Parts: sequence; structure tokens; C-alpha cells
Amino acid sequence: MESKQLLESELAKIEAWEKSQNGLWFWERIGRIPFKILDKLTPKFIHEKIGILLDEIGSYIQTGGKYLIQEKAILSLVERKSNTQIDSISDIEQIPLQSMIDASHEHAKKWAKVATLQGATTGIGGIFTLAVDIPALLGISLKTLQEIAIIHGFDPKDKNERIFIIKCLQFSSADVVGKQAILKELSSFYQGRNSPNEMMSQLQGWREVVYTYRDQFGWKKLLQMIPIAGIVFGAISNRSMIQDLTEVGNMLYRKRRILERLQDESTASLPPHS
Repeated sequence: MESKQLLESELAKIEAWEKSQNGLWFWERIGRIPFKILDKLTPKFIHEKIGILLDEIGSYIQTGGKYLIQEKAILSLVERKSNTQIDSISDIEQIPLQSMIDASHEHAKKWAKVATLQGATTGIGGIFTLAVDIPALLGISLKTLQEIAIIHGFDPKDKNERIFIIKCLQFSSADVVGKQAILKELSSFYQGRNSPNEMMSQLQGWREVVYTYRDQFGWKKLLQMIPIAGIVFGAISNRSMIQDLTEVGNMLYRKRRILERLQDESTASLPPHS
């Protein structure tokens, strides 16, 4: 297992990354403008379809919905990267952190390719296929984050993990003020001060989360409204968004695993009770 110095070094990298998330305010505000226009132009039936599909996020939090993935492929990936026999998610908890990082890199490349293809496909029809692209990309995002959870030894079948996954999704799509608030919430979660019910209430309604996620498309998605030309823009924007999401998921889950190991090491170093 890693030394305390190595764990602290990796933790410092993640904390530096967290601080770097504070410089996006201008572009994020600009990014919401195209969707304000799009809302006025989009036919009612498309709004209704988006609303129905996005409602599935509520089911996901409660039951996992249809977004549950085949975990065997992820266990196999981690097994290959760690050269350790992995039979269940709990086996991953003790593998080296570097193996988790290596598996994360390969996993991120896979989903970036999937998102690129999906964005190009739904970019063919402009505004009408954009209505399909939004919930489709949401589905890819949830699957991606669930697999990231497994790579770090956390089970997405646990409802608490699904709440954490939604927090990762929320962080990825939040503005600077929102990111700071989420990091503050998660600091309590890391230290065990937040109950699952408190985490749930801090979502402030899952509908707000997913509509913020939709708004985050912003200027990245504006040109995808143009038929045919949307193929290129859809591919680029989807790839970019999934790359951002995998970075968020890997950083936040890696931080959890590091903090747990540092806590275990600290506990193990305590003198035994007489």
C-alpha cells in the first residue's frame, strides 16, 4: 500500500484542482444565454419529451433505474491494471491507488469516444435531434460516474453512492458559486458528518440539478442546432463534456479513497489501549 507521503501528495494535487475550478464564472454565465433563446424557440412537444426523460433521474436516485451498468467489465479492467484477482467491488478497496488512476485513464478514453460518436449521431438533425441528445448524454454521464465509483471501490448499487454520483454531476454543471458550495458539503461528507438524508436535502431538488445540467450545454451546443453541421459540433461538445465529467468524478472519488486510507493509517498508528 502507498506511503502516507504519497497519499498526501496525491491529495494535494486534488486540492489544487479544486481551487482551479474557481475561474469559470464569466463563460458559465455566457453559456446560459443560448438556452434561454432555445427555450423560446423549441416546440412544446420537445420540452415535454425532455421533461419526461429527465424525470428518470428521480428513479435513478431511488432504484438505480435503467442506468445500472455491467460491473464485470469494470472489475476486469481494474484486475488487469492492478495484476490482482478482483471478484467483487470490495476487493478493489485495497489495490494500489496508482492502479485506480491507470484504470481511470483508460476508462475516460473509452467514454470520450462513446460520447463523440453519440454527439455526432444526434447532431444530424439539428434542434430536433438535440432533444434526444440531452437525455442520451445524461444517461452516458450516469453510467460513466457509476463505473468511476466501481474503479475506486465504491458500489453504485448503494443509494448513498447514487446520491454522491448526483453530487458529482451537479458539481460538473455548477457555476463557481455552486462548486464552492458543493465542495463545502462534500468536506462534511468526507469526514462522516453528513447523513444520507442531509446529502439528499442538499441536492435542493434533483429537477434543479438536471435542468442546470441541461443549461450547462450553453454555447457548446448552440451550433449543434444547425442540421448536418451539428454532426461536428455535437461530437466535439459531447466529447468535451464527458471529459470534464470524468475528471470531476475521478478527482472526487479519488479524494474519498485517499482520505479513507489516511484515516485508516492514522487509526492504525494510535497506541493500543492499556
